[in-house]
Amino acid sequence: MTAYSFFQELHSGFRFIVMVLFIYTLLVALFGWIGRSPYTNRNRVTNLIALASVHTQLVIGVILYFLSPLVQFNKDTMKDPSLRYFTVEHWVMMVIAIVIITIGHSKSKKVVLPEIKHKTIAIYYGIALLIIIGALAAGHIPILN
Repeated sequence: MTAYSFFQELHSGFRFIVMVLFIYTLLVALFGWIGRSPYTNRNRVTNLIALASVHTQLVIGVILYFLSPLVQFNKDTMKDPSLRYFTVEHWVMMVIAIVIITIGHSKSKKVVLPEIKHKTIAIYYGIALLIIIGALAAGHIPILN
């Protein structure tokens, strides 16, 4: 097994864990906001675990970026949709989503009212989820491949 195949499998498999944690956190925040639920330590830990998982996925992705044969810097990269997607589009959209998640997590920590904490997480994580879905659709990458 090469380093590339190891990190490609790790990145590909870990995405399912990340998405389950992320969507669970988003739903808990959404229901907490709508139901005006108290913001508990469990909510804080859940948000933090989701944040840590997307950052871990980013680190794996950065390593993979430098190992991948699909990342190329030549005159034909932008002409080839697959090369363009993995060299430019995928990582840019994912970094934007992760920045939005990080901002949402940070802003929620500064808020006092529990429903606003839930609302902040729900909105920022929801926007990030739309970007992630858009990134996958842009690359015609099936979510469950």
